[in-house]
Amino acid sequence: MDQNALNNIRKTVTENPIVLYMKGTPQFPQCGFSGLAAQVLKACGVTEYVSVNVLADAEAYENLKYYANWPTFPQLYIKGELIGGSDIMKDLYEKGEMQKLVESAKA
Repeated sequence: MDQNALNNIRKTVTENPIVLYMKGTPQFPQCGFSGLAAQVLKACGVTEYVSVNVLADAEAYENLKYYANWPTFPQLYIKGELIGGSDIMKDLYEKGEMQKLVESAKA
């Protein structure tokens, strides 16, 4: 566990309203779960957010699991809080909750 990496992750998730750590990019996801996460954000009308490609960022890839005690990708953070992965995002979206979360991040 790298304390500098954890500090960088903390800085990223607290200084940006919406952050998605994923495999690949929103335009070119490298796994189905990351693709679904990006699609859920798009379906909520979110066009501006920070996405971090963990496949290109070894520091984030190795240390993110320690930051939030969440072992898998993608990981969505809204206003510094871990929301979860793509299945949680999809569930929240289907209940109408994801839309409220992203709206709160824009405020």
